[in-house]
Amino acid sequence: MANFNKVILAGNLTRDPELRYTPKGTAVVKMGMAINRTWKSETGEAKEEVTFVDVEAWDRQAEVIAQYMRKGRPILVEGRLKLDTWEDKNTHQKVSKLKVRLESFSFIDSKSPDAGAGGGGVPSGEPARRPDAPAKPAGGPPEGEAPPEEDDVPF
Repeated sequence: MANFNKVILAGNLTRDPELRYTPKGTAVVKMGMAINRTWKSETGEAKEEVTFVDVEAWDRQAEVIAQYMRKGRPILVEGRLKLDTWEDKNTHQKVSKLKVRLESFSFIDSKSPDAGAGGGGVPSGEPARRPDAPAKPAGGPPEGEAPPEEDDVPF
């Protein structure tokens, strides 16, 4: 049976990105997105629905997002769905959360870096790799490093 897991979302950040580093020094950023959907009902009444999605980015992409993005800024993300499951420390019940693991992104607006609090843009959402940085696959922890546990990257 074939499998396919791809998500493409365009929306606005609901909060400033939260940048942390794993014990091995890998950057990871968590951010929230709001995706609005508007339509007209059968009676012609305007309706709106908002979907809130948590997104996680790794490595250099995480650092670029943390540097340039702020609450309210629009962004286009491509990634895959990931289900995290853990045991709640207080209730000892299994808890799970579905999120998007970012693989690539694009800045939607083109505000200049000196455009104020909401400003800060770069021409492309796919950041250029530093010449001295080793090539790593996007969308997850580096080779040999497991995703951080909830205690490793406190959010």
